[in-house]
Amino acid sequence: MARRPGPKSEATRARILDAALAVFRRRGFQQATMREIAAEAHVAVGAAYYYFDSKDALVMAFYEQAQDQLASALDSLLAASNTLEQRLRAIIGCKLEYFAPNRPLLGALSAHIDPGHPLSPFSAATSTLRERDLAFFARAVADSDLRLPRAVEPYLPRLLWLYQMGLLLYWVYDQSPHQRRTTALYEKTLQMILVSLKLARLPFLRPLIRPAGELLQLIFAEARQ
Repeated sequence: MARRPGPKSEATRARILDAALAVFRRRGFQQATMREIAAEAHVAVGAAYYYFDSKDALVMAFYEQAQDQLASALDSLLAASNTLEQRLRAIIGCKLEYFAPNRPLLGALSAHIDPGHPLSPFSAATSTLRERDLAFFARAVADSDLRLPRAVEPYLPRLLWLYQMGLLLYWVYDQSPHQRRTTALYEKTLQMILVSLKLARLPFLRPLIRPAGELLQLIFAEARQ
């Protein structure tokens, strides 16, 4: 894990992290070395290891920095939105814009999607970051005053978070000009989600909603184990 320096060392720590991201973009995550990162930051290799004991620690710091920087922007965007559609567009659109400079890095890190790897967005090591991110989706749902069946309502924020993760994964591998396929996928699937949520309130769908809720309960109960 990254070591937390005192206030006087924050500038050095930030410089090393910035240097690491520059090297990762230029060389790729797998090919980059701590020696190259130290040289980019103009610090001794030992100093780089003092603040970050591995490349994984640097990536975790990148995740934490991204979430801290996105938090205030997302708060403002959600406060200015009135509907669930507006709020979902705000959350996902803001992240796509923020991570655009590091899209190749995210693509390389997607190889670690296995929950057993500490850098996976589904791992125990990233659980705090994941729960903070989920809170934005929970807020988006709660502020929209959706009236959903009780069987599925508690799971909607997590389902929307998973939808976001799937979209981001597609985006990092999308080689179409300006990631136009991702834009098309985003537009179509978002509308499908919104229509499905409206239909879920209809009485004649209740026989389907109950087993769907039971399935979600089973899936997410196992995911927390």
